[in-house]
Amino acid sequence: MKRIITLFFIFIFALSCSKTQTQNTEADNSLQKVKENGKLVLGLDDTFAPMGFRDEEGNIVGFDIDLAKEVANRLGVELVAKPVDWSSVVLSLKKGDVDVVWNGFAINETRKEQVNFTKPYLNNRLMIVKNADRADIKTKDDLKGKILGVQTGSSNYESLEADPISKEAKEVRQYDIYANAFLDLEAKRIDAVVVDEIVGRYYISKEKADFEVLEDNPITSQYLSVGLRKTDTELLNAIDKALDDMRADGKASEISTKWFGKDIFIKG
Repeated sequence: MKRIITLFFIFIFALSCSKTQTQNTEADNSLQKVKENGKLVLGLDDTFAPMGFRDEEGNIVGFDIDLAKEVANRLGVELVAKPVDWSSVVLSLKKGDVDVVWNGFAINETRKEQVNFTKPYLNNRLMIVKNADRADIKTKDDLKGKILGVQTGSSNYESLEADPISKEAKEVRQYDIYANAFLDLEAKRIDAVVVDEIVGRYYISKEKADFEVLEDNPITSQYLSVGLRKTDTELLNAIDKALDDMRADGKASEISTKWFGKDIFIKG
């Protein structure tokens, strides 16, 4: 009798596991759903240049937009860029309003609890930009006694304040927007600007300014990735494969150089 009862429970357990596996397989039809809909819906803040923003004609353009369009094309679908409230972008993803969050989306532990990330494609470092003719500024240590510019009220200001170099600088000037900081840098009213690498390189490329980015000793560093729902493994794998293919065939490098004047796409 005990043997029969034991076999019965083993059968029930096996049936339950089989059912769960079948449900999980059926639940993850994320790639199929995107292909059936014929579109990949991307959630973004459409004011974040150069990742995703509106040009003078009102079209949504940017580095991430070009990347995503190429990925969508390789998946055989159309990219639809959908502006959302960035403060609730993860909620928009979970509700199914968008398929991906792709707009300078930084990986952090809090977000990891709520979404899955593709492999990172950019390392957005907090960098130092100087005038190209400043031979006396080669490393972060050379900023001692110098006047630095940073955007007011930003996380960049907080990161700079937390770095010992801010205490050794002559002055840290705050600007409402980075464009004004770069104007002062060009006029040599300040010695360097502390800015996100993606913003700094974009500004230099766009304005053709005679600035240089110090490559060594970034103040902080964070990886950028594509965010997806926890259930959407198939779509995540497909996007990762497309990005890997773009690394291999040079398309990612081409897009990076277009926006930043240099290939800063993470290799592998």
